[in-house]
Amino acid sequence: MDNENKQPRRNSHSHAKKMGTKLRKRIYLGLLLATLAIFYAIGAYAYNILNSAKNTIDQTYSKTNLKKSRDVSSVLKDKRPISILLLGTDTGDLGRTDKGRTDTIIVATVNPSTETTTLTSIPRDTKVSVPDSENSYDKINAAYTIGGTSTAVKTVQDTLDIPIDYYILVNMRGLTQLVDAVGGITIKPLLTFKYEEADVTKGKTVKMNGKQALAYSRMRYDDPEGDYGRQKRQKQVIQAIVSKAMSVSAIANYDKILKSIGSNMQTDLTYGDMVTIATKYTAASENIKSKVLQGQDTMLDGLSYQVATAEEKKKISNEIREQLGLEKTDKDFSDQAYSYGSDYDQNDYDHSGPDYSNNYGNSTY
Repeated sequence: MDNENKQPRRNSHSHAKKMGTKLRKRIYLGLLLATLAIFYAIGAYAYNILNSAKNTIDQTYSKTNLKKSRDVSSVLKDKRPISILLLGTDTGDLGRTDKGRTDTIIVATVNPSTETTTLTSIPRDTKVSVPDSENSYDKINAAYTIGGTSTAVKTVQDTLDIPIDYYILVNMRGLTQLVDAVGGITIKPLLTFKYEEADVTKGKTVKMNGKQALAYSRMRYDDPEGDYGRQKRQKQVIQAIVSKAMSVSAIANYDKILKSIGSNMQTDLTYGDMVTIATKYTAASENIKSKVLQGQDTMLDGLSYQVATAEEKKKISNEIREQLGLEKTDKDFSDQAYSYGSDYDQNDYDHSGPDYSNNYGNSTY
């Protein structure tokens, strides 16, 4: 004890300062990974390295032609809860170069007051009305294919009667490169299966590289829970990336992380928006919750859809609105693109829905 007391104060102070700097870097990096790219965890970086990242961040900026449903600048300024639509496309890797569909759709609500970030997944096969579509109904993952990011955002807003403040669009290659950039991730598989690069055993912890993580998050048909099970694995991968990205070793590789963003992500979050979130929304990264819009399996024109009831849409809408500090919705969801369940008689309806099976029907992403 006496020897400890004789240590020079300047060494203790220097050590504490270094530890404080490392901790600050870890907090900011983890915050942005959790809030700006909750599904592929892309677009999030420590505040003290954002200046050097500005050029890369600027390259990812892509404004939609859709007018914001509320003044997002004032929302950020007042430190009110925000919503970010996270979209993952099925292109950019595995030899795919077409526009594709957004087969991962998650509404992330970030609430600094409750110190909570909530991820609400919307199954890719959810039946919806897509603005300006020639069809009476479509799968929600076709909205991006039909009209781009603006249409995808508007479809989600209309379907759930919620404001979308920002969006982040990431392709498959983004996930692969990001996992490799942070040095791989550690996963405890939720089930046993072998699919492409992934060969996992339930409950047996395994370290994955980018390709393995992509395959683990993509597999669908061998999961007893189907797309819902896949969503669980996707969120598991996100959390693993966030955890690894908060490590000191990952911070040292931030240049690689930045390079994984440039050609793999688009967002209408500006550099300034990211700085604001990094400085004002730190607490929201402490607690991440997951929810899902639950649908019923329904066959329409030979294709499988997830049909969410009006009651389910209203419940999810009000949950998201509560997280955003908004009043409950008074919308009548029963008028949205046939809200019938799985026990309907298809012959009772005149369907003119699309058949994308030739191009996209077998996609597993």
